[in-house]
Amino acid sequence: MTMCDDVRIRRSIQSRSFGPIWLFVRSAAAIVLGIAAFFLSLQPGRSAETASTTLLRPSDARSGSLLLKTDDSYAEAARLGIDIELTVSGPTIRGRVTQIFRNPTSDWVEAIYVYPLAEGGAFDTLKMVIGDRIVVGEIKERQAARVVYEQARQEGRKAALTEQERPNIFTNSVANIGPGETVLVQIEYQEPVRQSGNEFSLRIPLVVAPRYNPAPVVQTVDLNPGGNGWSNADPVPDRDRITPPVLDPALNGPVNPTRIKVRLGAGFPLGEVKSHHHVVKIDSVDDATRDVALDGIVPADRDFELTWKPAAEKAPSVGLFRERVGDADYLLAFITPPAIAPAEQKPLPREVIFVIDNSGSMGGTSMVQAKASLIYALGRLQPGDRFNVIRFDHTMDVLFPDTVPADDTHLGRARAFVNALQAQGGTVMVPAMRAALADRRDSEGNFIRQVVFLTDGAIGNEQELFDTIATQRGRSRVFMVGIGSAPNSFLMTRAAELGRGSFTHIGSVDQVESRMRDLFTKLENPAVTGLNVRFSDVTADVTPAALPDLYRGEPLVLAARIEKIAGSVEVKGRIGDRPWTVTLPLANAAEGRGLSKLWARRKIADAETARTMRQRSPEDADKTIIELALGHQLVTRLTSLVAVDKTPSRPEGAPLKVSELPLNLPAGWDFAKVFGERPRPVSLPNERRADAGNGPVELAMAKRAVPVAMQNPGAVVLPKGATDAELKMIVGALLMMLTLIFFAFNRRQSCPS
Repeated sequence: MTMCDDVRIRRSIQSRSFGPIWLFVRSAAAIVLGIAAFFLSLQPGRSAETASTTLLRPSDARSGSLLLKTDDSYAEAARLGIDIELTVSGPTIRGRVTQIFRNPTSDWVEAIYVYPLAEGGAFDTLKMVIGDRIVVGEIKERQAARVVYEQARQEGRKAALTEQERPNIFTNSVANIGPGETVLVQIEYQEPVRQSGNEFSLRIPLVVAPRYNPAPVVQTVDLNPGGNGWSNADPVPDRDRITPPVLDPALNGPVNPTRIKVRLGAGFPLGEVKSHHHVVKIDSVDDATRDVALDGIVPADRDFELTWKPAAEKAPSVGLFRERVGDADYLLAFITPPAIAPAEQKPLPREVIFVIDNSGSMGGTSMVQAKASLIYALGRLQPGDRFNVIRFDHTMDVLFPDTVPADDTHLGRARAFVNALQAQGGTVMVPAMRAALADRRDSEGNFIRQVVFLTDGAIGNEQELFDTIATQRGRSRVFMVGIGSAPNSFLMTRAAELGRGSFTHIGSVDQVESRMRDLFTKLENPAVTGLNVRFSDVTADVTPAALPDLYRGEPLVLAARIEKIAGSVEVKGRIGDRPWTVTLPLANAAEGRGLSKLWARRKIADAETARTMRQRSPEDADKTIIELALGHQLVTRLTSLVAVDKTPSRPEGAPLKVSELPLNLPAGWDFAKVFGERPRPVSLPNERRADAGNGPVELAMAKRAVPVAMQNPGAVVLPKGATDAELKMIVGALLMMLTLIFFAFNRRQSCPS
């Protein structure tokens, strides 16, 4: 029997048994597949078109709530409240930040929140509050702390983990928050009060601004047999950990409501006390003490800044404090040199390079502040000065081929150049800094060379900028001007330190003139140079290791560890061409608190700086950092705080979902300038199972959706983007192929002879 005979027999059986039914089924199947294939092939265009008219009406959503994607619908996501209490005791600040995580969903949740803290703070305490139980955290090496946390998470026990991503960016992870539960995580830190001239201040960063993270660079490597030929060098290897989701304020209400209270004990009779960016209530306790509190609750979308001045005309010029911990004494000294000019010395002419950031993150009020600041600075130049202007986003322009005299013609061109700037593009900062540090008059010692860099500092590759300054600064001095409501203060502080300059913040247009005037007072007056410190009767471990130059109104802040209180400390330096000396008897030191923590934190900063300057190997610096952090119980990039509840709470087998809490866009920022001109629909979180693996969490705004804070509890427009169009096109093509096969099969009535 031939194969054709076999086919004919089977067809005969089919036609006799099922006949018309079989033909009908085959034809119907072919038609259905064809229709499905047709619509699936059209789905990519249709999904974007119909998404704008697809509505979600959750009956229990309220204003300010977050929506969380569940298996079959949407529910409220974990929410966060922030309570901050600060106690100022003379030269130091003790801060307590309480983060209240509430889970209104029916799921077990792991909440992850990226948040900022003061870059100079020593973070030493973590407490997790569950009902009436308090679990105290422990400092461990970072990897060991992560292992402890992951094990507790897998076992269903509540756990909290605090990790440092940058000295001013931290991540809190809280595992196994049950349905309807509230968990409090409380962290505490110590930091010094900042002084500039007659003004003292504290700053509380409240939001992590979106960072521009340069793409990894492909580098050629070993091309020999066996070599892979290429490798990636990522300037921001932890980009996923410093880029939390950000809400579009045009589509979402503010989240993360914040309360702030400050007990301000200045240690001297107080004059003006002022909050620069928030409305506060100020109550007088006594001549030297004020209670300051926010007037209501505010969203975490801009830094809180508080300044105070003494009632007398001048602030104290010297302060010395001590604390006994264990078998050692710790000292903290504030010494402000006198504001005098050298007699009969004509100020040297200056060569000033102005650099202005006009990237997308500067859109909105930041660009207004930056341009106003630079226009003011140009007006302060003297006829004998030289200058140039550099602007950058992901490109760069240098106004003049070389520095030019500060005459009317050149200043007019510079003002027109600055006024025409528009915020756009990425923040590629390093080439602009290199151009500013390029010194064509290295041999001309009669010019003081200064770089004034205006930026919000919204980059993730800070270390690349630090390396550039450390290796190319030459005789230049770098002065950083932080612009906007949430500048990267870590970048400002470290860049100014490495550049032997200083930094200032301008958070509103109202501050432009006063802050730039203070900055130019420093630029136009001689610095205190050649500083050194000597203890008469004891051996002291002093920080900072390399004493900085000081500018008018800036104090020298010293921390030291000594065996006992004996003798005195002498500080020497030069103001212009005049010698300057001050001697402080140690027995006169007042009692202070938290000084050992501040000393250790400053020593850790010294090790990081020495690592950047290549004065210590990475291994040696890291060893020192770990020893100091474990010895003084501090969070660093190499150590973390972890707290674990002993009792399991999540039932075995119950799934755990990750809720990455979004941040507000910093006040005054333009969302479209940062994330691009595009339709901006309401986005919903890209949920994942917490037990699906321990890989890095994708937080990049361009690659994930975010929770939405609802302004209207009614209709919510679903997103147009992030569809599975490509998959549907493939499925549609396969179904069309199957359809053709079915039709061909139906039409085949006989086998070829």
